[in-house]
Amino acid sequence: MLDVYSKYKQMDTDRRSLRKAFFASLSGTSLEWYDFAVYSAAAALVFPKLFFPAEDPLTGTLLAFSTYAVGYVSRPLGGVVFGRLGDVIGRKQVLVLTLMLIGAATFAIGLLPGYASIGVAAPIALVLLRFAQGVGVGGEWGGAVLLSSEFGEPGRRGFWSSAAQIGPPAGNLLSNGVLAVLTATLTEASFNSWGWRLAFLLSGVLVAFGLWIRLKLEDTPVFEALRAAGERPTAPVREVFATEWRGLLAAILSRIGPDVTYALFTVFVLTYGTTHGFSRGEVLAATLLGATFQLGLIPLSGALSDRVNRRLLYAVATIGAAIWPFVFFPLIDGGSLPMLIIGVIVGLALHSFMYGPQAAFVTEQFTPRLRYTGSSLGYTIAGVFGGAVAPLAFAALLGSYASWVPVALYVLVASLLTLAGLALGRDPDPGAEEELLTPRATPAG
Repeated sequence: MLDVYSKYKQMDTDRRSLRKAFFASLSGTSLEWYDFAVYSAAAALVFPKLFFPAEDPLTGTLLAFSTYAVGYVSRPLGGVVFGRLGDVIGRKQVLVLTLMLIGAATFAIGLLPGYASIGVAAPIALVLLRFAQGVGVGGEWGGAVLLSSEFGEPGRRGFWSSAAQIGPPAGNLLSNGVLAVLTATLTEASFNSWGWRLAFLLSGVLVAFGLWIRLKLEDTPVFEALRAAGERPTAPVREVFATEWRGLLAAILSRIGPDVTYALFTVFVLTYGTTHGFSRGEVLAATLLGATFQLGLIPLSGALSDRVNRRLLYAVATIGAAIWPFVFFPLIDGGSLPMLIIGVIVGLALHSFMYGPQAAFVTEQFTPRLRYTGSSLGYTIAGVFGGAVAPLAFAALLGSYASWVPVALYVLVASLLTLAGLALGRDPDPGAEEELLTPRATPAG
């Protein structure tokens, strides 16, 4: 009877740890994307005049958006530094460090004096803080995925690792809600003067919540097993490039299509929609509705990928995402708001069915002892070529050709690269992890 009681007590403890890990993972990536959306709005509305005063407003805007790009360029450095540490000292400790770095940098931006107060030191400090954010984000994603997935059983990794993937829609909804409240309650002058700072300072609440959960967690069972077996790597970055380059290439390529699709239906759609008969409020409403659906579709697709072949589900969604822009743009050219809403919801739904299984697929390309490093490198390198470049490429193509067709072709090419990555990748091997987690018998004698 005592053994049965102990068994159920252990199961209850494991479930509590798993739930904590799920929310710890979700909170970190939500902060990342909350910052992404708030920074985008501030770079467009406030930063050009506050930090980059110039006679030409366009110059100030371009300089402000250049700091936005710095956050992407610095991510691979974070992937190298924190990815290595995650495989050497543990998932939990690194995730505490990355969350503190992201949160401190975001909070500090909210306190940063403008050019009028401290001169050229203001834009320099903004760039450095944005760089620090990018470094932290580069080490955050891989660890957030592992934190939730390595507490769960390998056969349900698709669902549990989707916690990190819910961050983009959750962060976007939260940031847009905060910005909407600030815009509704403040005058434009007040918002530009000090109101925008509140959006950055509120990030401290997310950081405190995330740290509260993460500090109460133990490290993942997989890392504890690696430590007990003495199998932690000493040079994980070099090992990944030397022995797991195929998995790294598969991870990088698999992320490009989803990143480009997301940029189209959350960023570029604002530019295209507002120049083709829709108000900014109408386009924002469509993207927010799409993000709301994603909150449920992402974990659903992650769970579905545990029941069917993960690569096949990912590939089918990628094919749909490659085709949809050729339907979407003609659909909204008539200026119909219902068509815009339907078009964005379908586009983000297709993204969800790529993005939900993505975290599990990426981590499964690497052996457990190199998983943090490999996943972080795949995530950050793909981000530079996918999410960072896509909005600029879309704008340049539309400006050069005055047509949506090159934009749709760009998404098609990105999707083909993702299909190539899926073809290169491998299916999950739960047996290897189960063997690692199975206690080794002590030899007799």
